[in-house]
Amino acid sequence: MTTIKPEFISAEISLTTSFQDADPMGVIYHGNYFRYFEEARHQLMNKLNYSYREMEASGYVWPIIDTRVKYVKAIPYDHPIRITATMTEWENRLRVDYVIYDGETGARMTKGHTMQVAVGIADREMCFVSPKVFTEKVEAWYANHA
Repeated sequence: MTTIKPEFISAEISLTTSFQDADPMGVIYHGNYFRYFEEARHQLMNKLNYSYREMEASGYVWPIIDTRVKYVKAIPYDHPIRITATMTEWENRLRVDYVIYDGETGARMTKGHTMQVAVGIADREMCFVSPKVFTEKVEAWYANHA
């Protein structure tokens, strides 16, 4: 297997937090951060032409097996934020690192990561190596962005 890493693959989204995502103290409820991570990861996978529909069509699902989040600074509702998702592992599992930045000051507000593994839809077996259909998409992205 070829390891090519001239840079990490990243995606970024911007949004303004919603009132309904806040807790009674007026800050974003901690569970909603994972929704923000998911939106950024969705953009990252689209960059690779491996959306969730394409994953399923290729015969795999990618459940999250581990996650971590570090809340650095509370995020208020009705506040602009920027979320980056960076794929830092992909050969045996998919690890995506996230950072949420203040959309006004650029200060880091949260960081975290998720880890996912491929599971065959037909046999429900976890793959110990990322499937070829995925690694080929990553290698194609690198080949086009080297």
